[in-house]
Amino acid sequence: MSASTSLARLRRLGGGPLLSACLLILALFVLVALLAPWLAPLDPTRGDLSGILAGAGPEHWLGTDTGGHDTFSALVEGTRTSLVGPLAVVIFSTVLGTAVGLFTAWRGGWVDTLVGRVLDILFAFPALLLAILAVALFGKGLGAPVLAMAVAYMPYTARLVRSLTAQEKVRPYIAAYRVQGHSALFVALRRLLPNIVPTVLAQSTVNFGYALLDLAALSFLGLGVQPPTPDWGAMINRSQAAVLQGQPLSAIVPAVAVVLVVVAFNVVGEHLGDRLAGRES
Repeated sequence: MSASTSLARLRRLGGGPLLSACLLILALFVLVALLAPWLAPLDPTRGDLSGILAGAGPEHWLGTDTGGHDTFSALVEGTRTSLVGPLAVVIFSTVLGTAVGLFTAWRGGWVDTLVGRVLDILFAFPALLLAILAVALFGKGLGAPVLAMAVAYMPYTARLVRSLTAQEKVRPYIAAYRVQGHSALFVALRRLLPNIVPTVLAQSTVNFGYALLDLAALSFLGLGVQPPTPDWGAMINRSQAAVLQGQPLSAIVPAVAVVLVVVAFNVVGEHLGDRLAGRES
């Protein structure tokens, strides 16, 4: 695919330069995550005690932190860890939320009412609080917080799918398929679900940004990804002393990376939602 073709597709999406910039930022970070082992010039897990808090230079492009770890290498390797966690949260929460929302709205009646009440209760628990509780029960790391946050994010997708399914199942095309003798499972999965998937993906895009922010906060608190594994939140936590000693790059760079990715995902998700809403109106 040529560059001109890619730019033409971006223009057809609308949204102007801001959307194009956000898409390019996300593409860049994904590429860095995929090529991290080859892009990192040094091992970010090995500190050099003779080079603690070194400034930016030919050997350390972004300097080093209080442990002598190369900031650029840690940033590159941390991209993979920082994106994989939110991706797992979004996948689990989207699949589970879609299944719950589709089933309950299709069945209706007391099942829909009961599940709706359960979802309302889950909305009362912040994702970060559930993640901290999971860490307290199962220990530090990435696995327990990801599962806990997937449960916390699931109601957002489930509520959206419930609403969309309730609107779609009363449309004439659904009744036509039922009259033709197709089973409820076939109609729900093969005919109704494809019509709501784009809206669900738009919501999942926004959820990705929030999940990344929550997991970075958890690592900043020392409860998420553990050293020596590189992670943006852990880098910020480890570099607090560096800021006070006049070498803020090791803290500023991962913080900027978090902000850029979160904002980019929010912009793309909101744009997709607006496009879908305009198409339906």
